[in-house]
Amino acid sequence: MSTAIDTEAAQPLHGKRIYFIGKMGGVTKREAQKIVRDLGGLPVTKCDATVDLIVVGGDELPLGDDDSLLDDDVRRAAGEGCLEIISETQLWQRLGLVEGEQFVRRLYTPAMLADLLDVSVATIRCWHRRGLIVPAREVHRLPYFDFQEVATARHLAQLLAAGASPQAIEKKLAQLSRFIPEVERPLAQLSVIVEGKQILLRLGEGLIEPGGQLRIDFDALEPSPDGDTTSTLNEQLPTVSLADHLAEQPEFSSPDEMVRVAMEYEDAGQLDAAVEMIRAALTAGGPRPELCFQLAELLYRLGDLAAARERYFMAIELDEDFVEARANLGCVLVETGELDLAIAAFQGTLTHHSDFPDVHYHLARTFDELGREDEAESHWHEFLRLAPNSPWADEAHVRLSK
Repeated sequence: MSTAIDTEAAQPLHGKRIYFIGKMGGVTKREAQKIVRDLGGLPVTKCDATVDLIVVGGDELPLGDDDSLLDDDVRRAAGEGCLEIISETQLWQRLGLVEGEQFVRRLYTPAMLADLLDVSVATIRCWHRRGLIVPAREVHRLPYFDFQEVATARHLAQLLAAGASPQAIEKKLAQLSRFIPEVERPLAQLSVIVEGKQILLRLGEGLIEPGGQLRIDFDALEPSPDGDTTSTLNEQLPTVSLADHLAEQPEFSSPDEMVRVAMEYEDAGQLDAAVEMIRAALTAGGPRPELCFQLAELLYRLGDLAAARERYFMAIELDEDFVEARANLGCVLVETGELDLAIAAFQGTLTHHSDFPDVHYHLARTFDELGREDEAESHWHEFLRLAPNSPWADEAHVRLSK
């Protein structure tokens, strides 16, 4: 009896026939099948009523959109309880692998996630600040996003590409949350389909919007001809001086309110105005490392590398463990040609967070640029150990093959 219990604990999928359907979200199908085999299960390539468990990939549309995904016999067997159909996320949660060692290396830093989705790092930071994506863990202020969050970020990238603003997305997600109050994050927790600027919620057999209509139309958030506007980000916010803005908007008197307005300016692409509002927040509330970092990012995007450099330094002075500020300082120093100082900044980052994959990547490239190939090679290896599935992994493999 104890042997059977031990086997079940070590191999929770022992003897189970498991079929993966659709595109996986956080791992490849081959990797998922290997995990199943390691845990005692038997991945099968044919879907029929004899399987025990059907796992729907995290990037697959909800069942019901394509009747060809599962045949009638399989649906009938599921309805009779002969087999189970669950999502990819549910499988990993059930197996306790979400925080497990097998997935530690599937975490994405903001830069990696941005490269994976072909969006800017500033966009990833915006989504993070607004709570649209939530990190699995944070190390010294550096967020890491796990494979579950990748699918959510892909939905956001689709909406962004279609022209939906972050505030417009927030507004409709808030409506969904009011419609289903037990769900805090609809994009991550519900069966959601993105079509252009539209979000369709799968509920039962139908596709509905919170108000009961067929779909959510983000075009409704655009300014109407009669001037009725529901999204300040879709208005053309004027770029004004800080003094004029504060005179027109006296209610923006607290530092947090100023930061909120700065975010709106940033989302609208008015970086100069965003810089002024962050400076106002720092003046009103005193220096804060996260605001210095945010200001440095804005200054960098405006091309003012010298000012960005100093703000990164200030963020580090206020919080010596702010590893992303240290890493970004190193990147700025590389751009200004101060390679020795950049190496010092990167090495200093690793003393605070030795497993920061981005820094090993940048340090390896910097050593290569200086002709210090032996030192570079160790960091290329360490980068691949920490982030084998990074969008930059191919570059590392090519470099090491030489």
